[in-house]
Amino acid sequence: MQQKLIDFIKSGHILSKEDEDLIVQFFEPVLFPKNRIIEEEGKVPEYLYYIISGYLRLFHYGENGDEVTTHINCPPGFFTSYASFINAVKSNENVECITECELLRITKKDLEDFTSKSIAMKNFSIEVFQQSVVYNETRSLELATLSGEQRYRKLIKNYPGILHNVPISYIASFLGMKPESLSRIRRKVFK
Repeated sequence: MQQKLIDFIKSGHILSKEDEDLIVQFFEPVLFPKNRIIEEEGKVPEYLYYIISGYLRLFHYGENGDEVTTHINCPPGFFTSYASFINAVKSNENVECITECELLRITKKDLEDFTSKSIAMKNFSIEVFQQSVVYNETRSLELATLSGEQRYRKLIKNYPGILHNVPISYIASFLGMKPESLSRIRRKVFK
């Protein structure tokens, strides 16, 4: 499974044989069933995950006990409660496998060791975290400025597989709306 991560990184970066060996050494392959919480709120996230296959979400419980989905990720890509992972502080969110997930995982300590041994991986790691910041800023802006229909259309354009793999209630929460509102939008979009 590590070869998929190596290929992903090599699509934009040059890796030496030593870099590839370090990836195999530091990234542990794991398989989780659907609906499994793999990082719990109230705890420091243990791992940064690379998604080989499957869908993950970040969620927390709202004031009335409802689950609020703040992020859904599609393969490939990295996933965790980033701010809590980077700062080694307790997260207020859960990481859950929506579907069965094939993942590679690395601890913060191992990531630090790894990036200290490989300048290519240090640069790649910085790029991944920068992309995460840009994504979160863009998402905040879109939640504030786009209509529900515009957010939904953008989601299905950019991530069409999400509709077949993620429950509508999670998608609605992620888009900042109630499932009933999303159902109305879907009927309009798919007329």
